[in-house]
Amino acid sequence: MKKVKQISVFLENKSGRLAKVTRVLGEHNINIRALSIADTTDFGILRMIVNEPDLAYRILKEAGFTASATDVIAVEVDDEPGGLARVLAVLQEANLNIEYLYAFVQKTPQAALVVFRVEQLDAAIAALQAKGVRILSGEEVYSL
Repeated sequence: MKKVKQISVFLENKSGRLAKVTRVLGEHNINIRALSIADTTDFGILRMIVNEPDLAYRILKEAGFTASATDVIAVEVDDEPGGLARVLAVLQEANLNIEYLYAFVQKTPQAALVVFRVEQLDAAIAALQAKGVRILSGEEVYSL
């Protein structure tokens, strides 16, 4: 399966909230592979890719956090000028809207990984694969 499960956590803009999330995950041996925070004055949304998404979701809910799980895709992008532009052009040609994206670390110097949330995930996967863009499976991403 080419979809990756992302955990999103609603956080009030209060001192220590992010630290508590990471502490709870660490206490349960959950490793954060990538993260992004979007914030406003009053709250933030922490988006994470972790090595054990189902466990992370359950643990965070049990700890009282407002959490959700969302499918995203992790796309390999040539690590060179224009690499991301080429991938974005494929999605534009297919008339697919990107809700958000963030970078992801990979252990090879030739490629970067970008996490995409798009409105039509299956259509995005098909369009990207048709153009030879590599999309990693959840298992590949969780084990990085």
